[in-house]
Amino acid sequence: MSKHARAGSRSSRPPRRSRAAAGARRAERSSRAQRPLVVVAALGLLGFGAGWVYVAHEPPANAAARPAADARPPAADRAARGAVRDGLQGLPDVSERTRARIPADSRQLVLVTGKGRDSSESTAAFYTRPAGGADWAKSDSWPARNGAKGWSAERGYGDLTSPEGVFALTDAGGLLPKPPGTKFPYDQDRSFVAAGSGVNGESLRGSFDYVVAIDFNRRTGVSPLDPTKPEGEEKGGNIWLHVDHDGPSQGCVGIPKEAMKKVLETLDPAAKPVIVMGPQGF
Repeated sequence: MSKHARAGSRSSRPPRRSRAAAGARRAERSSRAQRPLVVVAALGLLGFGAGWVYVAHEPPANAAARPAADARPPAADRAARGAVRDGLQGLPDVSERTRARIPADSRQLVLVTGKGRDSSESTAAFYTRPAGGADWAKSDSWPARNGAKGWSAERGYGDLTSPEGVFALTDAGGLLPKPPGTKFPYDQDRSFVAAGSGVNGESLRGSFDYVVAIDFNRRTGVSPLDPTKPEGEEKGGNIWLHVDHDGPSQGCVGIPKEAMKKVLETLDPAAKPVIVMGPQGF
C-alpha cells in the first residue's frame, strides 16, 4: 500500500477535536430537554408551599363561635367554687343555723360576738366576701358593748338585752356630718343626742355622733330617728350600732368612734350588708 493510501485511510476517521465538540452538543441537547422538568418541579414545590401557608393561617371554621359558646361563670365565681371551703365559712363562734340565715347575696357583714349570754362585753368584726357563696374574710375587729343584761332571742321593751339574730343594715345618721365616702343614706340631725346617763351612770355624750340603724322592729328606708315599730311597742326598737360610751347599753351595740367612721366609710348598699349579733356560738 502506498504512503498516499495510508494517509487517506487516517483522514477518513473524524479528528479528536470533532468528537469532543459532538459530545458537547449532545450534553447541551440533553440539558435543554431537562429544563422543562426542573421548572415544572419548582412550580409544584411553590404550589405546595402556598397551600401549606394557607392551611396554617386559615382560622378554624368554628373560631367565631367559640367566644359565644363560653358560658363559664365569671372569674370571681370560679375562684370561689374552686377554693377549699371552710366548714365555718370564715365565721367563728356562729352556729350553722345562724349562718343559714345570712342572705346569699350579702357581701358585707358586721359580726358582734358576746362573751356570754348574760354579758354586756363583746367583740365586733367587719367581714367581706368577693361573691355570694364564698367564705367570709375578716378585715377589722374592735372591742364592743351590748345590752346590760346580755342577749335575748325574744327581746322585750326595757329588758336591757340586745336582740340576737341576723339583721339588715340600710340607714345611717348622726349628730356629725357623714364621713367622706359614706354611701348609705345619712341623716344629719341635732336630735341625735342621748338624754340622761348610761346604765352605770356614765355620760352618754357623743354616743350618737354616728349611728347605723339595725333593722330590728323598724321601718327601713327612713332616718334612724323614725319611731315606727311595725311589730309593736312591746318589742322595743331604735336598736343602733353607735359610738361606745364606755358602758353597757339598753340594747344597742357600741364600738369606738373611729371604728364607727370606718364602718360608715366602708358599708355599701350594693353589697347588701348585715349585722350578725349574739352570744358566742348562737
